[in-house]
Amino acid sequence: MLFNSLGYLFLFLPAVVLIYYMLNKLKLMLGAKMALLFASLVFYSYWNIRDLPIIIVSIAFNYLIARGLTDGAAVSTRRKIIFLVGISTNIILLLFYKYTDFLVTEINLITNSKISELNLRLPLGISFFTLTQMAFLFDVYRRQVEDYNVVHYSLFVTFFPHLLAGPILHHREMMPQFDRLRNKVFNVKNITKGLALLSIGLFKKVVIADYLATWADYGFDIAKQQSFIEAWITSLSYTFQLYFDFSGYTDIAVGSALLFNIHLPINFNSPYKSLNIKEFWRRWHITLSRFLRDYVYIPLGGNRTSKMRTTINVLITFIIGGIWHGAGWGFIIWGILHGIAYAMHRQWVKFNIRIPDILAWLITFNFINITWIFFRGRTLDDTKRVLRAMLSMPDLHLISVADAFAQFLLDTLKLIQDEDKFAALSSVLNHLGGSMNNKVGILSIALAICLFSNNSNEIIRDFQATHKNAVAYGLCMILALLSLKYVTLAKFLYFNF
Repeated sequence: MLFNSLGYLFLFLPAVVLIYYMLNKLKLMLGAKMALLFASLVFYSYWNIRDLPIIIVSIAFNYLIARGLTDGAAVSTRRKIIFLVGISTNIILLLFYKYTDFLVTEINLITNSKISELNLRLPLGISFFTLTQMAFLFDVYRRQVEDYNVVHYSLFVTFFPHLLAGPILHHREMMPQFDRLRNKVFNVKNITKGLALLSIGLFKKVVIADYLATWADYGFDIAKQQSFIEAWITSLSYTFQLYFDFSGYTDIAVGSALLFNIHLPINFNSPYKSLNIKEFWRRWHITLSRFLRDYVYIPLGGNRTSKMRTTINVLITFIIGGIWHGAGWGFIIWGILHGIAYAMHRQWVKFNIRIPDILAWLITFNFINITWIFFRGRTLDDTKRVLRAMLSMPDLHLISVADAFAQFLLDTLKLIQDEDKFAALSSVLNHLGGSMNNKVGILSIALAICLFSNNSNEIIRDFQATHKNAVAYGLCMILALLSLKYVTLAKFLYFNF
């Protein structure tokens, strides 16, 4: 069941919210949690019922491991063994589904053998529910979690707003919220904030990300040759598609959770405003960065070791981050490049040389944009084709680009002033779907939104339930729902990881 589907928005979510609050009002607190757990399993099963046993077995295994770690009679050595068995099994499960066929393919290429691939289908959300449970085992091992039962734990893992693509949670930051009495009653403020986030997220996904997806898909998957400008349009289209798609998902996830008075952690904070790579990773997919820092980088020694060892720790952490995203050399190269950039930044700041913010932003943004190409390319040949065109001799036609962009602005102004709004809107939309030059205007607007508009966290922090906001976010929802008629219902990109 997609967050951007009518079934989720107008049937599943309202029904679950209604049942949850009705059971709490009847003082059936455990029943409310079990109903939410059941709904989450139904939500997960909707994709493919064959995946349900995998997540149930994973939950049962990790719960038993956690109980073993909390056994008061367990000696230190035994706890370490139980912990290592739990973590290793989770890693093996993840690598088995993600990398078995990739490794078989590479072995066949290297040895010229003909080992049959297993053609494994990646269970939906396995990357996220596995990392969530690994974080839980770490926290239990460190005795940071003690009070939980099987219903608590199962709901923590499967709570449907975060189940498929995060945010990646700690038990201690979510589950106590379900036990607070004030969270068991209908909260109008949280409901209005949640609905606003749902509107923003749906608009980002359907109106922006899915629109840009057509350009990115054509450039990466269909076009055999591209000019300099076309290649940059391809890469930037994916850069903005990925941001609006994943941040849109997160907005809907956080908004859905707010309907239950549950506050999920912030996962995005205007990452494309970053002036260096370290800042980017403090703003992009924040809960994944937190996981890699707390459970990979710091256990490796972090920055408490020698300079060389610290650099190696950084590289290992980012390579693991690349491997986690998927099976392919592109993800590994992407992780290596970000690891090198992060390590170089650590050395650069020691010189205490300040460069202008605009130059720092240009370097950071272009590095991120270029490395996303390795992330997106289905094969290394696709990646090389786009990169080669981006680095080719430019044939800019700057005058025609400027003329087209100026015409786009005039058409937009006409939309504001013209009494025949529908005719003016049609003119603008026709212009958007036109030549390559006009795509520059759309990408410029996407960049402007990323750089100059308030992000979702800022909007909700200062949100007031006014008539003006009701109209604004209602319009976002209406435009997104109308757009669903003209675009194919698409999965969120991080469902593939």
